[in-house]
Amino acid sequence: MIAKRPGQNEPATLDISVIMPVYNGEDFIVKSLPPLIEMQRRGEVREVIVVDDSSTDASPEIAAKLGAKVIPTGGRVGPGAARNLAARMIEGAGLWFVDADVVVHDDAIAYIKQGFASPEVVAVFGSYDDQPAAQNFLSQYKNLVHHFYHSRGRSEASTFWAGCGVVKKLAFLEVGGFDIEKYQRPSIEDIELGYRLREAGGRIMLIPGLKSTHLKVWRFVNLIHTEVFCRAIPWSRLMLEHTGMVDDLNASWPERLRAGLAGVFFFTLLMVASGGLPWWAAILLAGSVAWANHSLLTLFYRSKGLSFAIKGLGFHQLYYLYSSFAFVYSWLETRIKKVIHAG
Repeated sequence: MIAKRPGQNEPATLDISVIMPVYNGEDFIVKSLPPLIEMQRRGEVREVIVVDDSSTDASPEIAAKLGAKVIPTGGRVGPGAARNLAARMIEGAGLWFVDADVVVHDDAIAYIKQGFASPEVVAVFGSYDDQPAAQNFLSQYKNLVHHFYHSRGRSEASTFWAGCGVVKKLAFLEVGGFDIEKYQRPSIEDIELGYRLREAGGRIMLIPGLKSTHLKVWRFVNLIHTEVFCRAIPWSRLMLEHTGMVDDLNASWPERLRAGLAGVFFFTLLMVASGGLPWWAAILLAGSVAWANHSLLTLFYRSKGLSFAIKGLGFHQLYYLYSSFAFVYSWLETRIKKVIHAG
């Protein structure tokens, strides 16, 4: 007997409920909720639910005034637990997770239907667009990089993204929802959920046309903290301890080669600065870095011009560096744990 895949008995066109976890998001939801409420008015989604994680601002009142159904969590629980709470209460067969700082495009439903064309598909997700709302350098850089990876990723994905992603309710509940014990703070709980959905036999589709605008303003400290401690280290641990390296998105093998090149580039800069190598060595490596990252460099240039493209490419080499250190740290941590357990 062939095992049934999660959600296999559900229709391709889902009756969708939108779930948006919110904590002190009044400045965001006045922009992110109206498009979703309009979709509800047009009959494209069944309901729009805001899960208020005990906000101290006017978020729940604003959400209710805009037309959303507001569910209180009864105490700070985090976005993963807030999504799980709503998932058990919603009426629709599809759970559309949308972050409070994400404004979905008006044509989103058409792309969601496209993603669920096959009954084996249990989840779909999209991408940020190439027009980030915040204009400071790091916000533009971070969101354009996200757009770049999700626009070029494999159509059948190995992970899930809860910023703007839809999952069949039955499949979601069958695998236990988001792991809120392991990920008590916002981290890679959506990536880990995607792994479990695939391990249970479901397919996840990346739909680049399912676009949204990100409203978040990134600053250096919160960017580095989020990238290293909330993304790179826990994702490295997940891959090393359970699933092995994935060949997709920013963990694909070409990205690993570019990360290695970034390490050589920084080493060359140090050697040139100390007099150990001639200046032209740094120029040669810089040219190699530009060639290896020409697609991203082109996106930066077309979006924001030459100055931004140069700065963006330089910062991206730093991204490769701290991501590589995070992976090496996680690898050593895993090896030490195995030695201790073996002893």
